[in-house]
Amino acid sequence: MHRTMVLGVSALALVAWPLAVEARGMVVAAHPLASDAGLAVLEAGGNAVDALVAVQAVLGLVEPQSSGLGGGAFLVHYDARTGRVTTFDGRETTPAAYGPDHFLDADGEPLPFWEAVIHGRSVGVPGTPMLLDLAHARFGRAEWAGLFDRAIALAEDGFEVSPRLASAVAAARGLDAFPPTAAYFLPEGQPLAAGMTLRNLAYAETLRSFAAERSQPFYEGAIARAIVGVVNQAGGIMTLGDLAAYELVERPPVCVDYRGHAVCGMGPPSSGGLTVGQILGLLGHFDLTSLGYGVDALHLIAEASRLAYADRAFYMADSDFVSVPTEGLLDPAYLTARAQLIDRDRTHLDAKAGNPPWREARLQAPQVQPERSGTSHIVIVDADGNAVSMTTTIESGFGSRLMAAGFLLNNELTDFSFRPEVEGRPVANRVEPGKRPRSSMSPTIVLRDGEPYLLVGSPGGARIIGYTALATIAVLDWGMEPQAAAELGHVGNLGRYTDLEDGSTAALFRAALEERGHEVRTLPMESGLALIRLGADGPIGGADPRREGVVRSR
Repeated sequence: MHRTMVLGVSALALVAWPLAVEARGMVVAAHPLASDAGLAVLEAGGNAVDALVAVQAVLGLVEPQSSGLGGGAFLVHYDARTGRVTTFDGRETTPAAYGPDHFLDADGEPLPFWEAVIHGRSVGVPGTPMLLDLAHARFGRAEWAGLFDRAIALAEDGFEVSPRLASAVAAARGLDAFPPTAAYFLPEGQPLAAGMTLRNLAYAETLRSFAAERSQPFYEGAIARAIVGVVNQAGGIMTLGDLAAYELVERPPVCVDYRGHAVCGMGPPSSGGLTVGQILGLLGHFDLTSLGYGVDALHLIAEASRLAYADRAFYMADSDFVSVPTEGLLDPAYLTARAQLIDRDRTHLDAKAGNPPWREARLQAPQVQPERSGTSHIVIVDADGNAVSMTTTIESGFGSRLMAAGFLLNNELTDFSFRPEVEGRPVANRVEPGKRPRSSMSPTIVLRDGEPYLLVGSPGGARIIGYTALATIAVLDWGMEPQAAAELGHVGNLGRYTDLEDGSTAALFRAALEERGHEVRTLPMESGLALIRLGADGPIGGADPRREGVVRSR
């Protein structure tokens, strides 16, 4: 399955720390050991995709609660040789046995969220192994097998449990639900502690199979059998045929013009590219540069987000199953009309989905349940100007809590709407066999004058979109360095409440926003932004201090 649109661009420039102006390659990932693994590949002559494989292999070991080989990912890739942006959809798929009532109980009511998650029913067919395999086959340069050496050594020799992993284990529910998971994360009944040395010999064996046979064992071999066995033993219905049927999909990039830049991301089933594009397209009608970071700008960002999320809830889902008005949602005339709904001085609490121009004007019902926060983001640029921006996930922290072959399995199917219809209308993001659940993942590459200028993305569930949009605004409108953009206090609006990051500069504007009619909440908003900005002096990077990410450059 290939749905391709090619964008012509030329050479690239990216980001590093201000002190690293001589850097020619850079990696930003959510754990130092992962960034180190990617940098080692670049230093050995590998390119951005080669480094990406090594980074993901290590992240699945040292940050297993967020991503891994049992999950899915979206990749935006820039090829310096051809000047093309390519996007790969490695989202998980629904087993053939599941239908729209999958998350309903015997009375036709939605299951409680955690009852749905901690069970085999929540697991979709993983896409990350095939994405890494086929992206490398197309764009990689280094020998495949050698890209796993660092991760295998860490799995066999052990790595130090980080404070964030230890705190995640201590806070997580359901890690004791399945014996293999409990044995790994709760040895002798106690949560992993920061500073402990942790080994994962099963994961090392899986990586050796991956290195020797590429992704085939995950879809037709021993690892596939292990996944099916674990899922079905935990009450799911997954077959080897479900795994064998999985396909990586190349989809057209979704690009929107913002301040003379082309902001390019993933199309459906990700809602990220469209919703980030809508937010920026709406804000393009306002002079955020003059306003700076303050109550006026935060008000406008919240209002634009409110409108964009209203469209997202109605229209966005897997475009192989639902007709998504991609062009209509980003149509300049439509965005101009929607922007006119924004009052500079007052909020618009009852924002509703618009009516974008498209051929099949069938209004779906909205999805009302929220997405949970998890996930990881990676950005890399190499010395030749190739670049990757990839968001990777197992959905909620620790996914389904099921482990197979040394890695956690996703709970991605809970990203579907539990209710298949609302008031007699079908929900676009309802469960269907073979369908990919809607995502908020927003891996982004921004082009300036036809060349890459910014790589950005974040974890964070449904808030990913807002985190990515705000960081993009910070760099393009306010001229912030990537690290400052990563540290900026968050504002977001998913429909009703305007959320401000507790303890941040954003929270200082609560009273002023309430005076404009906003219903404000202050909340922890734990993004995990990774950024690289490109320029004549080389790449400048930023890593979110809310997590354990670091910038590494050569």
